[in-house]
This record gives sequence, structure tokens and C-alpha cells, in this order.
Amino acid sequence: MSESFDVVVVGAGITGVSTAYHLLKLGVGRVLLLERAAPAAGGTGKSAAIVRQHYSSALMARLALESVAVLEEVERETPGAFYQSGYMMLVPQELRQAADSNLEMQRAVGIDTRWLTSEEIATKAPWLDSRNIGGVAYEARGGYADPVRVTEHFIGKFRDAGGVVRVRTPCRALWRDGDRVTGVVVDGDHIEAGAVVNAAGPWAKPLAEQANIPMPLRAVREQDSIWQARGGRPLPEVSISNAVDAIYLRPMGEGRFLIGQGFPKEYFDVDPYNYRETADQAFIELMAERAIGRFPPLQGMALLSAYAALYDVTPDWHPFIGPRTGIDGYYDACGGSGHGFKVGPAIGRGLAECIAHGKTTVDFAGLSHDRIAAGQLFVGAYGGNRG
Repeated sequence: MSESFDVVVVGAGITGVSTAYHLLKLGVGRVLLLERAAPAAGGTGKSAAIVRQHYSSALMARLALESVAVLEEVERETPGAFYQSGYMMLVPQELRQAADSNLEMQRAVGIDTRWLTSEEIATKAPWLDSRNIGGVAYEARGGYADPVRVTEHFIGKFRDAGGVVRVRTPCRALWRDGDRVTGVVVDGDHIEAGAVVNAAGPWAKPLAEQANIPMPLRAVREQDSIWQARGGRPLPEVSISNAVDAIYLRPMGEGRFLIGQGFPKEYFDVDPYNYRETADQAFIELMAERAIGRFPPLQGMALLSAYAALYDVTPDWHPFIGPRTGIDGYYDACGGSGHGFKVGPAIGRGLAECIAHGKTTVDFAGLSHDRIAAGQLFVGAYGGNRG
């Protein structure tokens, strides 16, 4: 006899675990969380986990704002999960006008953000070479998180509330009966479900397409590096998106920094089941060159590690969230496109509301996969996955 759950969530990254926990919090009876490896083993655990609210669409800005509030709740219960150190975006002169419009929109939706004055830049960022910078946008509520600790927080709350977690249990297929998804297949066993949430990240595409559900999703290789800076120097204590030199940086404590390459850059499609997880030497050298050029006190920093993970990328670099027209019992929760950790906590809460009550306090209807057929794709102010 097959098992039965009210909801099965496939994937224990940030979006999946937030969805699963909030479903139980809202009173949904039996919820199963499936993970092919371990919680946060995919993109979540390898995420830069920079927390920012700087987006060029009001929808994404609201989701990021809501996610900050969720992370603040997490930090109160799990200290060390969220470091609210602040966030800076270094804007080149050619993007200043677009950034001006973005900041105005962000303030309208309730985000505390502003341009720093020249005097404030000198005081808050003595480690910065400000040549060729058109402005520095600042968010006091931004910062960075420990993505594994945040994920484990939701897993623990989910289990405490009676949720069922099965790790190292790949979902082999979605069980589809006509125009309805009725469950999943796990190692030959059929698990019935009132609803299935596809939060499988880069593995969401083969899972959906096996059930004849279109999924225009790319799996692309994303590299990051971790460095140890020398002591006795002024060093960044905030998370930074450096759009001037196309890098991002965030502290990791004790003089360590995570540094990665931002847009514009080439993106290489890979097989999510078989890709190289070590970083390229050319990438490592480029990150050192660009970081030291913009942040001179990093001169002499030592490489600790470098690796490659995956982005699950949609055609417009915005996630697929929610139900689809013509398919009952199925919900998308994938396509983070590099933004998954920033908006995942709020998406999980809102998607749970949608499943449990048919409506949500976070209106993310625009993120439905239905936008593809309707030709209503998002257009970012800066291009690529800058948001």
C-alpha cells in the first residue's frame, strides 16, 4: 500500500525547507520533505548568501524585504544564522540613473536604502578605492547569512512540528494522472500527495519534463572563492555587490572573505548530474586581481578554497513560483537564477499560504511559469542576474 501525504516538497534547499515548515505552521496535516542528498547540499549550501533588497522590480524587492524579516526571526532563535552587517552596491556611472529609479521604487515598498555621501563613504569604507564609481547604495538591514545554519533552522522547526524528512532519497518521478499531479515515485514506491512542490533547483527540469511539464530551465556552473586577508588593516565588514568591476564580496568572519564574479560574464550550461565542482585557475586569478584593485587592503590575501556550484536559470532570471494553469496539484518553486537564497525564505512562506489557503499575503503571481506563454517576462534594469 502506498503512503499518503497532504503535500510532498521535493528539495531541501532554502525554498523547499521554508515552504515545508510554513505549511505545517499554517496547519497542513502531513507534509513530506524529500532530498536527494542532504539539506543544503546543492546551491543553497554553496550560496554566497549575500542578503540584499536591491532589485529593479517591485515584486522582487518586496520578496527580498520580506525575506529579511524572516531571517531576522531566524536569527533571534538561532544566533549566528544571519549577520546584519549592512550591504553596499558599488554602481558605475553609466548605471547611476537606473539605480536612482530603483532606490526610489525600493523606498516606496518600505526598504531602508539610500546613497552614501562622499564623507560617509570615506568613513564607512576606508578600504575602498572609489575611482570610477558613480555612487554607493547602502542598506542597513542587509548583510549575509550562514546558509547551512538557516536551512538547518527550518529543518529543525519542521521536524519539531511533526514534519517528515527523508534525506538521500531521490524523487525519481512525478506521478501524473491526466491534468493532475497526484504524487511522486521514490525508488519504485508510489507516494500519494494532495499537492507536490518542485523545489529541486537545477534538478527541477528533468523531474518536471519526465511528467510532460515544460520547464525552460538552464543549469549553469557558478564559481566562488574563499580568501584569508592579512590582519592589522581596515577590511570590509559589509556585503558588497561591485557592479563596477563585476565581482561580489562578503565577509565570513576572522578576516575571511567569499569572492565571486558578477554579471557580465559567460554562463556555461552543464549536466547537473555531472559537472566539475572545482574552480578554474583563470577565475581564481581574476578574482584576486579585481578584488585587490578595488579593495587595496586585500593585497597579499591567501586562497583558502575555491569551488563551483549550480544556478538554475530561467529565461528572464526570475524564479518560477506557484501553480500552473491546466495542471492541478503541482507547484513550481525553482529557477532562483542566483537569487534563491535572497528571496527563498519569503517565497516559502507565501507559497505555503497559497497551498494552504488559496491566497497569499505576498503577491508573487507575476512569477508564475504562465508568464512564459503570456510573454510577460521580467526585464532587469542592469541586465543578467543583477536583478
